[in-house]
Amino acid sequence: MIVARDVPALRAALATLPRPLALVPTMGALHDGHLALLRAGQRQAASTVTSIFVNPLQFAANEDFDRYPRDDAADLARLQAAGCNVAWLPSVEAMYRPNRATAIEVGGPSEGFEGAARPGHFRGMATVVAKLLHQSSPDLVMFGEKDWQQLQVVRRMVADLDWPVEVVAVPTLRDPDGLAMSSRNRYLTPAQRTVAPGLYRVLLETAAADASPAALAVGDTHLRALGMTPDYLALVDADTMRPTTAPSGPARLVAAVRLGTVRLLDNVGVPP
Repeated sequence: MIVARDVPALRAALATLPRPLALVPTMGALHDGHLALLRAGQRQAASTVTSIFVNPLQFAANEDFDRYPRDDAADLARLQAAGCNVAWLPSVEAMYRPNRATAIEVGGPSEGFEGAARPGHFRGMATVVAKLLHQSSPDLVMFGEKDWQQLQVVRRMVADLDWPVEVVAVPTLRDPDGLAMSSRNRYLTPAQRTVAPGLYRVLLETAAADASPAALAVGDTHLRALGMTPDYLALVDADTMRPTTAPSGPARLVAAVRLGTVRLLDNVGVPP
């Protein structure tokens, strides 16, 4: 596996690889969910590049950028063992010029939910994803379904900018008790870890009740009874992220809750 830390080294490494190429963007602290993205890329492409970059632009001042888990040595060992071809580990200085004056703003699916709860988050996320796509020129880019709104923002950006890349959605990987895998799960205390899978159970129960307004109200009550504070629990159009009560096509039940100091995101599909 080649490890690249600046753009010329990355492009030189990628030039030696057979196509098609799959990009797996991550912020490190790799877990089996990230490796599922890599495996999906390996099934569909001849070569893979995995980026590890904790992007400061998508963190607000009061968020966890400084304490976000980082372990490059362990991450590189996992990528090596998994057969990744290139690991892309830029510094902040390599990613962003000090006098930069360009950012990517995506409307539509970025509005509301995470866009409202974390102002500027999607602007930072879209900017770094655009740079990663430009730097590596992949044929495929792999995103997990756990961050459903992020996935729709990337799809909208790629479509609007005519980017010649396929955005591949990979199903959420879960622990045996149903908790969606996330790097931030390591923040949970043992007691919180016992409670956290309740989010997925409530989502399944609410979806089984067609995510009606009454079912959403019951779901909110159940989440609070578990000690969670919901930021939102909503039924949305799967593509546009617009709230709906009577979807005519694919819909998604999305949720974000706070459990102590930890914020958990999850979602499930709701058939029309």
